[in-house]
Amino acid sequence: MFRKGPEPAADYLNSWLEDVDETDLRLALRALSKAFGGVQEVARQADVKAHTLYRTLSEKGNPELKTLSAILKAMGMRLAIQPLNHHAHA
Repeated sequence: MFRKGPEPAADYLNSWLEDVDETDLRLALRALSKAFGGVQEVARQADVKAHTLYRTLSEKGNPELKTLSAILKAMGMRLAIQPLNHHAHA
């Protein structure tokens, strides 16, 4: 499903971001990396060492924003900030 493009992967990650903690997000990214050619390939495209990516996506990992952005870019996605409620400050 995720090999069809970044849209299904983005929806999957957004669902995790709404309700879960950082550990679950890292595990979701690790699962997605398999669909995008594996950790080795994502690391290559993100210009990150594979060992670093494995460590970053582990349960105890703590990705820097720069690394997270590179991983997402390698998967055809990017970070975005969205308001929770469009009418809250209208």
